[in-house]
Amino acid sequence: MTKQFKLSADQIKPIAEGYGGCIATDKITVEGYPVRFMYREAPDNELDSGWRFMSGFEDDAYMDDPDNLAIYDVNTIANYDPSIVPLLEAPEGSAFEKTPESERFLPVADWAPDES
Repeated sequence: MTKQFKLSADQIKPIAEGYGGCIATDKITVEGYPVRFMYREAPDNELDSGWRFMSGFEDDAYMDDPDNLAIYDVNTIANYDPSIVPLLEAPEGSAFEKTPESERFLPVADWAPDES
């Protein structure tokens, strides 16, 4: 099945270039939800930025299905949600979320990546 993305290739503009790759869910790129949770882990390879982007509406079953995730250039996800751009220089181990009460990203202090 071919994914139908919310943005076409000609809609992607250069707003956050040079960061490398990232992983984002289809909730963002296909369904059009904004990024509401983002974290940065150690990169998987030299092309990976370590950034992971989610809408906050993904449950464990959704995240366990690799068809719901894809690798993108960080610039692509910045086009879907430009509010991520000011945080892209944050170091590995950083995590940010937008709570229902806030339209700004706030640091998540008690977050740790799942090591399973």
